[in-house]
Amino acid sequence: MDVRIGTAGWSFPRALEMFPAEGTGLERYAAVFDCVEINSSFYRPHQRKTYERWAASTPENFRFAVKAPRTITHERRLAETGDLMARFLDETSGLGAKRGPLLIQLPSSLGFETGVVERFLADWRRRTQAATMLEPRHSTWFAPEAEALLASFDVARVAADPAIAPQAAEPGGSPSLVYRRWHGSPVIYESPYPPKVLDGLAARLAVEAGTADTWCVFDNTKFGMATSDALGLLERLGRRPG
Repeated sequence: MDVRIGTAGWSFPRALEMFPAEGTGLERYAAVFDCVEINSSFYRPHQRKTYERWAASTPENFRFAVKAPRTITHERRLAETGDLMARFLDETSGLGAKRGPLLIQLPSSLGFETGVVERFLADWRRRTQAATMLEPRHSTWFAPEAEALLASFDVARVAADPAIAPQAAEPGGSPSLVYRRWHGSPVIYESPYPPKVLDGLAARLAVEAGTADTWCVFDNTKFGMATSDALGLLERLGRRPG
């Protein structure tokens, strides 16, 4: 079973004893978890040498998921983004073999338009074969046509919590990758998940890992709940931190 569990960013409550006392924040985080989702790349670019430094400071089996810039998704809204794609892919290639899935999170106002999406994904796939997942937040993305188009380009659809529609809670698109992003519920980015919910999540992940590369990232980071939820999930899957 191969399930990667981590958080959005590598901040964590400093009082937790399972994290080493020495090292950078990333080094200490990577001593406990085997993956992280880089969200800061959504807001600003990072130099290739920065990604190289991050990769060099983590264990061999560690992986980084990276969020695509908002200039691609929110400003140009997937249209005429070739120059921005090229820059993002070149920068993140500094992670080398530790670059994991690339995340394309869309604004809630961006509905599914076949022509726009097909042109975007065709250009994306001309430039990279990296594992890719898309997190739509508009109801039009959960129709069969959208699902089929994502699958045709081997792009997975994120399974999100909270979900804007029942289908949004389940993985979609390409079956080669399961990527669950849990943002906290009932208060997004803040609330921890109850033990029974984590029990159910662990059971689902154990099954999904039998057929796909499987990730679960907690984004309820505001009060450190992402760390405790991720640690609780590790425990439920019978894995010791580190």
